[in-house]
Amino acid sequence: MPSALLLTWLLVHTAAAPVPQLQSGDLVFHTSRSQQSAAIQAATHSPLSHVGLVEVTARGTFVLEAVQPVRRTPFERWRARGEAGRVLVLRHPAADAAARERVLQEARRHLGKPYDARFGWDDEALYCSELVHKAYARGAGLQLGRLERLGSLDLSVLGPALRERYGARIPLSLELLTPASLAADPALRVVHSDFSERPTDGRFLP
Repeated sequence: MPSALLLTWLLVHTAAAPVPQLQSGDLVFHTSRSQQSAAIQAATHSPLSHVGLVEVTARGTFVLEAVQPVRRTPFERWRARGEAGRVLVLRHPAADAAARERVLQEARRHLGKPYDARFGWDDEALYCSELVHKAYARGAGLQLGRLERLGSLDLSVLGPALRERYGARIPLSLELLTPASLAADPALRVVHSDFSERPTDGRFLP
């Protein structure tokens, strides 16, 4: 079975399991039902198309996420927005409680800002992976994920969508960060996964 079809089959047939206790600063991923989710999945060969940061408060557990606009969403509502309620939870073992609070403070600083559909890297508008990366880099001094050039992704089925977004001159040299790149960071530990994992090292199967 081709790998793309196998990922689809796994996504549909793997039942979502109860999520263990979440911790502020955890990274949570799911397969979004947004309009651009299929394009992100195709470009990265991964079912992970959205990511946010967990914020545990006395009022409940929330996810800080860059959608339209950057906002705080109750975790169960956030989880329900993903395909079949499946979620991947990753944690950085080097981030103590004080560092995680600084991460959240940095993320909260961007609440209300618009979503960046053009995937720039300034702070005027943000996309999901950018918010998470900047929050950890500026709040805890931890660099997560790897910037990739747009042209290095699989754009074979995205021509019309890219031309609609950027016009005739598609910025193939644009550097961006994807949810799949964040999830592949070896510094992050798997806390919970409703997706397939590699039996050799327990990491997410990209």
